[in-house]
Amino acid sequence: MRKILVVGGGYAGFYTAWKLEKRLRPDEAELTVVDPRPYMTYQPFLPEVAAGSVEARHAAVSLRRHLRRTRLVAGTVTMVDHAHRRVTVRPADGPEFDLGYDVIVVTAGAVTRKFPVPGIAEQAIGMKHVEEAVAIRDRLLTAFDRASALEPGPTRRKLLTVTFVGGGFSGVEGFGEVLLLGTALLKSYPELDRGELEFHLVEAQGRILPEVTDRPGRWVVSSLERRGARVHLNAQVVSAVDGHVTLSTGEEFDSGLIVWTAGNGANPVVRKHTDLPIDERGLLTVRADLRVGTDDEPVPDAWAAGDDAAVPDLTSRVPGARTVPNAQHAVRQGKLLARNIAVTLRGGTAKPYVHHGLGTVATLGLGRGIFQYRRLVIKGFPAWLMHRGYHVLAVPSWERKLRVLAIWLTAAFFGRDIVSLASVEHPRDAFVSGGDPIPEQSARLAETVTR
Repeated sequence: MRKILVVGGGYAGFYTAWKLEKRLRPDEAELTVVDPRPYMTYQPFLPEVAAGSVEARHAAVSLRRHLRRTRLVAGTVTMVDHAHRRVTVRPADGPEFDLGYDVIVVTAGAVTRKFPVPGIAEQAIGMKHVEEAVAIRDRLLTAFDRASALEPGPTRRKLLTVTFVGGGFSGVEGFGEVLLLGTALLKSYPELDRGELEFHLVEAQGRILPEVTDRPGRWVVSSLERRGARVHLNAQVVSAVDGHVTLSTGEEFDSGLIVWTAGNGANPVVRKHTDLPIDERGLLTVRADLRVGTDDEPVPDAWAAGDDAAVPDLTSRVPGARTVPNAQHAVRQGKLLARNIAVTLRGGTAKPYVHHGLGTVATLGLGRGIFQYRRLVIKGFPAWLMHRGYHVLAVPSWERKLRVLAIWLTAAFFGRDIVSLASVEHPRDAFVSGGDPIPEQSARLAETVTR
């Protein structure tokens, strides 16, 4: 029995383990996946989770439900010692421990790339996990509730100001969805005026959505601005202390909600705590067949895929090009990885990863989207339908597909649910206060009466 250890249960890790279960007999290998979360996040749905178009749990695929023959270890790998075929695991509770293996698959995934901008660590929230997308939605809904009870002024305007930092796919899609949600909420809040809403998208480069060409990118900016957004190009956030955003262009404004989507960075475990070879960006050096190493110096029994792997792009004309870190590549690499591992365990030959893209599609809010395949560009409602159609087919398992479709159909007839559940972040508040809105004053009053 060969022990196969998968580090990370994201796209690449989940699909590798899922397909290995189908390809290998139970007596051929023992599979283990180590991940701190019990689910795989389907990240393309996160913008719609933030907007309330997709239920949060439907963007999460349970590992235990689908990986029936795999041992799941709830913890974080803190070190990979391939020379001795072992990793160190830090569980949520209890001391660290070592796990041995014969074959390792590193699919730890990337982390949100942060910069030392004053105030960002205290004020901003990312959009890489389900809980972050839920928090964005709840905070926006809560801000509307709080603002509706205030008189017009600086505090109310700050509550109704949203800032997204980063003009890549996740930033633009999240911004478009939240912008549409905020605009739609005005119908339920007659106390608020459209002019009080401010939505800012900040991008350091001179354009957004680098995956599409210049002209469609300009159309996306124009579309967002027509809906009342402000897109700041060639601008960086230099400070966000106490929610006061200062840009490198000199512009300043207060923002109650700041979302940080300024790209991904290499996982610290891969970048700092492994003896496997990495490149100058901190990514694992990977051959075209997804083995770790180079053609001249392959690393035995080590494989990698996904955002932490510098996989050669064999379809590119640029020498030394690497596949971009996105969901499309991670899913396909995971499937090929399972095939290559199964074949090599039986003495066969691994295949190189070659993927010809089917184009780029993005949602910009309900009923709005953009699609590009080479010179073909589709905008608006047809592109939005293509986005939904592609992702409902791509999300793993028929159970998840049907749940997402049911939510979309329900929302089409009855609209989105606009109830904020931000209070779940502090579930004991009501119990501790006993329903008293000012428990401290009541305690002092009770003490005075007793005297």
